[in-house]
Amino acid sequence: MVVRRPPARARQAQILAVAAERFHRDGYHRVSMTEVAAGVGITAPALYRHFRGKPELLDRTVRMGLDALSDAVRAADSTAALGAGLAAVAVGHRPLGTLVQRDARLLPPDRRAALRRELRADVALMVAVLRAERPGLAPGDAELICWSALSAGAGLSYQSAAPQPRRAERLLRELLAAVLAVRLDRTVPDPRPADPRSADPRSGPSGPRPAGTADGPGAGPRREELLEAAVRLFHRHGFDNVSTDRLGAAAGISGPSVYRHFDSKAQLLAAALVRSRERLWHGVGGAITTEPGGPGAALEAGLAAYVGFALENGDYLGVMLSETGRLAPPDRRAAVDFRRDFLRTWVDLLRRVRPEEDAVAARIRVHALFSLVNDGVRNGPHGARPDLGDCLLGLGRAVLGIGP
Repeated sequence: MVVRRPPARARQAQILAVAAERFHRDGYHRVSMTEVAAGVGITAPALYRHFRGKPELLDRTVRMGLDALSDAVRAADSTAALGAGLAAVAVGHRPLGTLVQRDARLLPPDRRAALRRELRADVALMVAVLRAERPGLAPGDAELICWSALSAGAGLSYQSAAPQPRRAERLLRELLAAVLAVRLDRTVPDPRPADPRSADPRSGPSGPRPAGTADGPGAGPRREELLEAAVRLFHRHGFDNVSTDRLGAAAGISGPSVYRHFDSKAQLLAAALVRSRERLWHGVGGAITTEPGGPGAALEAGLAAYVGFALENGDYLGVMLSETGRLAPPDRRAAVDFRRDFLRTWVDLLRRVRPEEDAVAARIRVHALFSLVNDGVRNGPHGARPDLGDCLLGLGRAVLGIGP
């Protein structure tokens, strides 16, 4: 009996699908070429006949998803078709969100630049479709809305379990249609003053303290400066690309002096992520658990608090997104437990406001919200908008389905 091998093109597509799923699930750094080969049912040497190494494999997996996105955008001749196309890509290429938002920054600079150019070209096409139907929409507003639609769709990538595809696609079409219809000039700023308790991560509303503690031996001003520097540098450059010398310089000390405060760079990352969780809970958690005006008011307060937190703490959110996978297993479990509990709090609250939706639909909406806001505050062209917070509030309401 002769066993026929699949054509090279089909084998490469199979490899890319397996690699995309593994990178998405475990993170680029935790996946080896041997594991990808085993997932395809071939040997590692056979895998290297198709791809020179893991960087090329990551580049091609990202490109595979972006090619599908470009095809969907180019085929759209209306906002309805655009939303449907984006929803289909989000479901059919679920890893794409994490690959672009978390792992693509690990590619060589020229490849990162090429991917950014491709995304900007897709957004320009989306803007043209949107403004053809809404000619009074300012170009900058149209661009922000289109970037937000991409981010909201990418939120599906962060769900631990894939929802039923047809149902997820149907809800995403509805959700993205609402985003593309947002009137940014009608957003309503949160009238309440910022809660001063959120400035100190060790004070604030009562609630479950995140697992672990960032305080310990050597706590003090210098340790705090190192934590702040670590969050900023790990987010912007990646854990592996930041040396102890660079960390020390950012805190005004020598590289070896970092070890007076932390036993290792990994311990510094763990402490920085605990601090990030503390800040997130105390900045946002209290708003959605102590608001006395009922579920609707609590959800509005939580949305305003999350947007406000993101505007002030984009690096914290970024390092939680990108570097959790670099933690040792016990620290990673603590981070995942916090993320799960934080998400459940939002899902439960949204279901009280929208009782017609089940937990699956509410999770899709909440993940879309987090992705939209997290990307929105880190999107360079729009980060300087003085009304960015108000815009994100309006877009967030559309994603959650709670009105204008």
